[in-house]
Amino acid sequence: MTTTPELILIAGPYRSGTSDDPELMGRNLHRLQEAAWPIFAAGHIPMIGEWVALPVLSSAGATGPLDPMAEQVMYPTAERLLQHCTAVLRLPGESKGADQDVAIAQARGLPVYYRLQDVPGVDVTERPASR
Repeated sequence: MTTTPELILIAGPYRSGTSDDPELMGRNLHRLQEAAWPIFAAGHIPMIGEWVALPVLSSAGATGPLDPMAEQVMYPTAERLLQHCTAVLRLPGESKGADQDVAIAQARGLPVYYRLQDVPGVDVTERPASR
């Protein structure tokens, strides 16, 4: 476990490449979430913008990430989160939003990791203990 916990934004495709198919978007979110445990196990706090943006959309009465209101919430949520994050993990895949997250992080001088194993303290072979 690391001694200095980081708040790490996990960035990668969510809507990109899905043709707005909810099942494919769900798979992309699952892929983002798969990085959460190793980051947490290393002593950091994983963060995914959709974890915040989707409930915000719902509470505003939007029908989901395809609602016209999503444009006012999805990217701005990540931008606001990056005011608090100390690093970004950029997962592979084409994504305008994730590229934007990286650009913001780099402009703020935050580290950007491109492989999970590059995050300090992460052991990609570690799995959660079963209950």
